[in-house]
Amino acid sequence: MDGEEQKETWDEFRELVNMTPAELEKWLASDRSQDAGQHNGGGESTGHASGRRIVHILRTKKGDLSDDDYQHMRKVVGYIRRHLAQRPSGDIQDTRWRYSLMNWGHDPLA
Repeated sequence: MDGEEQKETWDEFRELVNMTPAELEKWLASDRSQDAGQHNGGGESTGHASGRRIVHILRTKKGDLSDDDYQHMRKVVGYIRRHLAQRPSGDIQDTRWRYSLMNWGHDPLA
């Protein structure tokens, strides 16, 4: 990934990931977080594992991010955009839709 792609990925990631590392860690420790999302074989959900990775990325200096980190950031941006397009009608406060997004670092109520 060249420098321009990294800048674009960084900007999109920082725009869509609206939870701080501390907020995301606290959320990931909750039962609601661990119940949300797709669970492969009964283990940790994909989104929950991604959330832990997002905390790591948010706490890493921009200059120390690896190509693998940038690839994950692109995955996060794509997921959040797709999921936001599927917003359910009505109150989203206590929905699995919101909880899944929060696992990926985006709280639609923030």
